Order: sequence, then structure tokens, then C-alpha cells
Amino acid sequence: MRPKTAATLRKAAISIVLVFGLSIPLVTCNVSTTSHAANDPTAIQHTVFIIKENRSFDNYFGGFPNADGATTGLTSTGKTVALSPTPDCYQGNICNSSACAIQACDSGKMDKFDLTTGGSLEAYSQLSEKDIPNYWAYAYRFTLADRYFTSVHGPSFPNHLFTVAAQSAGVFDNENNATSGTDCTGALSGTVPAMDDNGNVTQQSPCFDIQTLPDELEKAGISWKYYASGGGILSTIRHLVNGPLLKKRTADNPQFLIDLAHGNLPAVSWILPPGGAGEHPPESSCAGENWTVSILNALMQSPEWQSTVVFITWDDFGGFYDHVPPPQVDRLGFGPRAPLLIISPFAKRGYISHTVYEQSSILKFIERRYHLQPLTARDRAASDMLDSFDFSQAPQPPLVLAPRACPAEPRGLVMPKAYTSYDND
Repeated sequence: MRPKTAATLRKAAISIVLVFGLSIPLVTCNVSTTSHAANDPTAIQHTVFIIKENRSFDNYFGGFPNADGATTGLTSTGKTVALSPTPDCYQGNICNSSACAIQACDSGKMDKFDLTTGGSLEAYSQLSEKDIPNYWAYAYRFTLADRYFTSVHGPSFPNHLFTVAAQSAGVFDNENNATSGTDCTGALSGTVPAMDDNGNVTQQSPCFDIQTLPDELEKAGISWKYYASGGGILSTIRHLVNGPLLKKRTADNPQFLIDLAHGNLPAVSWILPPGGAGEHPPESSCAGENWTVSILNALMQSPEWQSTVVFITWDDFGGFYDHVPPPQVDRLGFGPRAPLLIISPFAKRGYISHTVYEQSSILKFIERRYHLQPLTARDRAASDMLDSFDFSQAPQPPLVLAPRACPAEPRGLVMPKAYTSYDND
């Protein structure tokens, strides 16, 4: 019988993930023992940026040991209230618009989240370790950042622009439902509000000519791919839509596992989850966590684990309470904190980073790794995140976790449609 090669085993392991949504440790990885300086990121050959949806730090990790979290919150009446348990499929209607984020933060007092919901306490809730045990397991083993702020004090659209461009073209809120704009294909669309340097706000079509990190990676000959149906936020970048790159460098998210199985993992990947797995309420936190586990199990059981870092982020605070005032670095942000997990053989074990990060910090890490110039003032000023790594340490082994049985979906709940581009709530 012919012995199995590493490539054969890799394909077998990924096939199990694709078919069953879970994984069995079929690959034994020989972790590199090449010596690196503690702050030398060249050990990283693959950066994976997973972008989930609409959760604040306190909503997911407020009770995590030794992190700067809270289990109580302040209200507009001066009361301190306990953060109640968040249901797995939360069906409330809390507000995460730019106006609501600014109101909730109340110039850093962090005491008016109740006013964004008409005086209710819906925003004052959180999940515990028993609700998202695998996310907490990653935090215990690898690195959790408790000073990761969203780039814009607002919702998904502008924050997704920051994940590729370190700017949002001045946009600070989601697309409206009007049809007075056109998208990058020329089709009728809504418009988005954008603010100039003088604070003037205009409504603009959701199509922009701004430079992105994918542009810089392409120029430098560094492989990259954006895994999201419809091209994600890259579908709002005019020169990408009208050129060959959008079709060439984007794919639906299942293609990530296929590329991994065939040894074609690019140097830099962005992944948006499929509909039902993004954790945007009323999506199940458990189902979203299971999807994340399936991606990480596949990576950890592949030869690529030894040279990979995965950044798992949530694009905005979702309207949920958070107690840490976001620094105000310009007219757009920062916005309230979101969770960030840093998972790599070279992530510091059990480390909680208190360094201020934002979406642009992940771009800064990639720019540092590949000697690329910053795109904007935001990534120029951002931390390169190297405090969360030790590239001279004995590399951490994989942490293969089992998916969980999720609570029954509430009767009558209609799950959101699949992500066709980016979350618009």
C-alpha cells in the first residue's frame, strides 16, 4: 500500500470538514524550529482575517478572567445594572447606527445605551463561558485583545471599508434604502452618508476610488484572496470592480477550505462567514462559533498551521453595552470595543493585550510583515500588534476543538439572508 503524503492527508482532513462541518486530527504537523527574533514576523507566511458581526467586547468577554471586562453597566439614570444573559439567538432590536453609538458612549461616560432602545435594558446583556466555550478556550490558550476598538463609531459598512483600506472614504453609516445612488456596476442602489474633513455630510453612491491593501499586495506580488459572496466590501471599490482583480481574487467562502486542501492558501486572506454563521443577531452565537471552529480545525490540521496567524474580529459593537470609552482619534472614531482573538503558533500563550488596536492595526501588521507603506494616517499610527507575539518561543501546538450541539432555534425565527456582499445592519 502506497504511503499517504502530507497533501493527501490534508485533502482528507479538509474533506471531512466540508462534508460534516467537523474535523478529525488526521495530519501531524511538524512545527518549524527555525529561529526567529521575538519581534520578527517573517515566521508568518499566512495571515487570515475572519470578520464576524455585531458584538461588543463586554457582550462576549466581559466576564473573562483578568481582561478589562464588565458584568454590570451604567444607565442614563445613573443606575448600575447587571448585564443579563444574552439568548443564543437574540431577537431584540438594539441600535448600532453612528448616531446611536455616539449617544450610547455619551462623550466617554458609556451610560446611555438604554436611550438607544427607547429606555429599555436590551443592550445590557452578555454571554458567558458556557455560552461560547470554544471562543473562551481560544482566549485561554492564545491571545485576547481587550483594547480592540472598531474603526468607526457606527455599523458594518464603514468598518468593513477599514478592514481593507484603513479608511472609509468618510462614510460613517450604512447604506439607506433609497434608490438615488448607483453601485459600481451602474445599477440603482441606496446611498451612504459621508463626512469631509470640515464635517460636512453628503449622501454618496456606495462606490469609491480609494487605494486598498489588496492593491498594495498585488503590486508587491504577494498572494491574497477575499472569500465572501459577491466580493464583500471590495464590490464597492470602483477600480477593482471594473478591472480583473475582483473576479480573479474573490470567491465564495467555501472556497477557502478547498484552497487550503490543495495547498493554495494565499499569503493574506479575508473571510466573511456564510449566512447564519456571522453571529449578527438573530443568528445563533453557537452556530457561528461552530463555523469558526471548523475553519480553525482545518487550518490547525494542515501543514500551513506552523506559519499562520488568524485574527478573529467582530466588525462593530452591534449596539451591545461596553464600558470602555473609545479614544477619539478623528471625526469618525474610534467606535466601541469589539472582541479580537489572535490565534497562531507564535501568539503569546494565555496573553491579554491591553494595547490599543483597531481594524487598521491588522493592516499595519501585514504591512510590517511585507514591508509595505501605510495607506492612510490611520494605519500609519496604528499598533503593529507585535506585543501579542513571540516569534522566538516554542511554537504552540494546534488546539482542535469539537463543535457543539446548539440550542434549538426559536420557533418562527427567520434567519437572515445569506451575505451577498457585507452585512448592512
